[in-house]
Amino acid sequence: MFRFESPQYLYLLLVLAALTAIHYYIIYRKKQQVKRFGDPELTRQLFLGVSRWRPEVKFWLAMVALMSFIVALARPQFGTRLDTRERMGIEAIIALDVSNSMLAEDVKPNRLEKAKMMVSNMVDGMKDDKVGLIVFAGQAFVQLPITSDYVSAKMFLETISPAMISVQGTDVAEAINLGMRSFTQQEDVSRAIFIITDGEDNEGGAVEAAKKAAAAGVRVYVLGIGNPGGAPIPIPGTGQYIIDEQGNTVVSKLSEEMCREIATAGQGSYIYVDNSSSAQKKLSEQIDRLAKAKMETQIYSEYDEQFQGFILIGLLFLLIDVLLIERESKSTWLSNLFRRQRPVTAICLLFFCLSSMAQTDRDYIRRGNRLMRDSVYDKAQVEYQKAIEKDNTNPISHYNLGNALLYQSKAEDAMKEYETAARLEKDKSRLAQIYHNMGVVLQSAKQFDKAVACYRNSLRNDPTNNETRYNYALSLFQLKKQQKEDNQQDQQKDEQGKNEKEEKEQQQQQQDKKEEQQEQKEQQPQPEQMSRENAEQMLNAAMQDEKATQEKIQRAQQQHQKKQLQKQW
Repeated sequence: MFRFESPQYLYLLLVLAALTAIHYYIIYRKKQQVKRFGDPELTRQLFLGVSRWRPEVKFWLAMVALMSFIVALARPQFGTRLDTRERMGIEAIIALDVSNSMLAEDVKPNRLEKAKMMVSNMVDGMKDDKVGLIVFAGQAFVQLPITSDYVSAKMFLETISPAMISVQGTDVAEAINLGMRSFTQQEDVSRAIFIITDGEDNEGGAVEAAKKAAAAGVRVYVLGIGNPGGAPIPIPGTGQYIIDEQGNTVVSKLSEEMCREIATAGQGSYIYVDNSSSAQKKLSEQIDRLAKAKMETQIYSEYDEQFQGFILIGLLFLLIDVLLIERESKSTWLSNLFRRQRPVTAICLLFFCLSSMAQTDRDYIRRGNRLMRDSVYDKAQVEYQKAIEKDNTNPISHYNLGNALLYQSKAEDAMKEYETAARLEKDKSRLAQIYHNMGVVLQSAKQFDKAVACYRNSLRNDPTNNETRYNYALSLFQLKKQQKEDNQQDQQKDEQGKNEKEEKEQQQQQQDKKEEQQEQKEQQPQPEQMSRENAEQMLNAAMQDEKATQEKIQRAQQQHQKKQLQKQW
């Protein structure tokens, strides 16, 4: 695809048309003056050494040089096409256990946070690999489809918590089966599933699922996290621990035997995860042992500047113009280099300087891109900011700056740059990618309504992006779930307020009844002391009223609670 970055400079080509008209008008005037002296053929013999064709050639050499510099000043560019590149890598699916038992603190800060840190370090070590993320408990679903977008992988990783899945338990078999369906269709690629769990397989069937995966050429690695001695499971924000139906504190233990069986069946390895960094090193070693295969990746190439060729053409024609003299002479070409230059030559050199100055913002962008490839994101940010100072209307500078900020976990600043790039960008493929990145940021911030809008805009510009379609569907699901939870919370608040109101009314009625009884007692002659039998009757009646009130409140609250499983860990 070809375009001019600064097409407004092409209007300067009209100057060439004006110069050409002036040139031929001057030639016409000279011919008219020569005719005054006599016959043109006889008069030409008087002008010895004057060439008839050299002035015309020099003029057109200068015009071509000037035209080349004007085109270079308009910054011709090629790019923004979909390329397929080959690279060496593997496909890895990470299945992360998010059951409540992963909140146990026998591994600091807890099992889940330790697992997330390991996955983050694992992703940081990847270069040409593809990674996908699955979360599972009693159920399993894809958190991130397999991709080479490591920034999205780390952002989705930060949002993982046990609250994502309402059905508790640990169904490792479902996670393996889902992982098998999540790989690409490309052949001859090494594939592996990395399961991070505490091994409490409540559902069963994990060993059989691992054998099927191994038969299909997919290795299954198990990272067992926790203490075999066990640890209680804290309830977040309460300072208490999960208890079973008998009222005993639940102790979650790492089942190393189960983890080893799954890894052996999957022709992989078992890695024990504790508070040290040895597990991370072993994981890196296992990944390095996997055979790297050629993988195809589709990327959008950037616009490449093509001004250099036009400048070289202009300089070549300008050099020929300098070496060529108008008069027929026996002097050498070297002596002609030091003669006085024509005004047109000076104009050409001026345009050459201007065209060179116009490329500085692209130079900053290229330096920033090199720093991004080297993972030096802070320095890349500086280069992109310099490019924006030179040309604030270039959407590529804002988009790349947004990416550099996003890699530094500055999501809010990145969103501002993406919004600016979206306003300036006209190319649909780039605009789709900008909206996709905006959707990822908003989705990680749990602003699902805005994320849905961004993904929808992305699909309008590029309906073929499967990753965007998946994120769009996932955001819709999360939005509906969030709205449902908000409605339930509102209903619970309304019900709680209603119960409190009823309780206050009952208390007021009891208070009024007591006051009425007190007034009746005051009007009747009272004995000096209440008998013991009467006191016990009144106490029992009060206790019965209180018990009935508490039972009513409990029944009202239980009507709005979800059906719980027998095991909540």
